Amino acid sequence: MEQNVAVVTGGTGGLGRALIPYLVRRDFKVAATYLIPEEARKLEDELGLDEDQLMLRRCDCTDVEAIESVMKEVAESFGAINVVAALVGGWAGGRDLAETGTVRFDRMIDLNLRSTFYTLRAAIPHMREAEWGRIIAVGSRAAAENPAGQAAFNATKAAVTSLVQSLATELDDTNLTANVLVPAVIDTDATRAALPYADYMDWPKPSEIAAVLDFLLSPASEVINGAAIPVYGKV
Repeated sequence: MEQNVAVVTGGTGGLGRALIPYLVRRDFKVAATYLIPEEARKLEDELGLDEDQLMLRRCDCTDVEAIESVMKEVAESFGAINVVAALVGGWAGGRDLAETGTVRFDRMIDLNLRSTFYTLRAAIPHMREAEWGRIIAVGSRAAAENPAGQAAFNATKAAVTSLVQSLATELDDTNLTANVLVPAVIDTDATRAALPYADYMDWPKPSEIAAVLDFLLSPASEVINGAAIPVYGKV
């Protein structure tokens, strides 16, 4: 791994903040996208890295031109893109299918599917130029179990898994792999705010899931391609 360059979308979220230190310890140069400036400043303060090691760029990953511009800048500035962690996603509240409005449905498509599709499509040409690469996205246990009252979320997360597994097949003749992490729920501030009465003691923490991501970056993971890896905790 002569060139170690990672792009983490949603890098200032709970999982992104947990993953980036692992990347830094592996001597990666990291580019992370964010939306909220205060979160970017907090991440900078936490890590204390200069822009030669950490590039932060404000980017709405549902905007195709924005994410393509970021990928181009990273490849030109750092010389390669080896790892992409597509962490942008969200849950727009629960509704039965018959009660799901078009705006809510479109929001789930944008946050979960479109952001992942745009991110990976923009990154792949740059990654193919590198000697190796790892692609990681985030699905959901809900995509397999389909709980009631969140049809739009379930469907879009199922599509994310299918998208990445299709990509993995396309990458069979390369040194790139593509896998999906599948949490049930992650113990973040945002999740606790969305589910204020839930018992979060058994939820997996971002640092625990980031450790799985760290393994997927290691040479030992090269035989894992197209996997949907459960990271449920004890939920």
